[in-house]
Amino acid sequence: MSVFLFNLPNVQMNNHKMDSKQSEKIQFRPIQIEDSAELAVLIRSVLKEHGADKPGTVYTDPTTDSLFELFQTEGSFYWVALKEQEIIGGCGIFPTLGLPDKCAELVKLYVSKSSRGTGIGYKLIEICLQHAKEAGYSFVYLETLPELSKAAGLYAQMGFQKLKKPMGNSGHFACDLWMLKEI
Repeated sequence: MSVFLFNLPNVQMNNHKMDSKQSEKIQFRPIQIEDSAELAVLIRSVLKEHGADKPGTVYTDPTTDSLFELFQTEGSFYWVALKEQEIIGGCGIFPTLGLPDKCAELVKLYVSKSSRGTGIGYKLIEICLQHAKEAGYSFVYLETLPELSKAAGLYAQMGFQKLKKPMGNSGHFACDLWMLKEI
């Protein structure tokens, strides 16, 4: 199993700069079976916090409670960020049905409220994009909601371009912002 440790000092995100006293070692590793329950709580709390706890999102998606099993699907992977053994974020790549050849979906990027603006979401996306490229994908698609506007800004900053309509069949009909990036 690959594990990465990073210090995130002096990361400038959302007008918040961490100094060396605030920087902490964050561990990034692949999802483990025991992570599913904690991730489901994190995901639902973030969606509820932003008023996006509604049908047609991962809030009501039954796979949210069994992410480890979901990410055993060939061509998929999910990374978690930990601080002092507590999960503070996660993000994955999934070969969503109906996407074009060599295209996967960036899925389930969630970062705890106390850890946002520190570069953790950026690093999770960066890890996922690198692994997607290594897995042979050429494009990464994503879906999100206007309620998660800060995440949409991060996606744009990382080179994702807005689309006029959805791709694939994620089942998340409430998402109405679609983006794509060539990797």
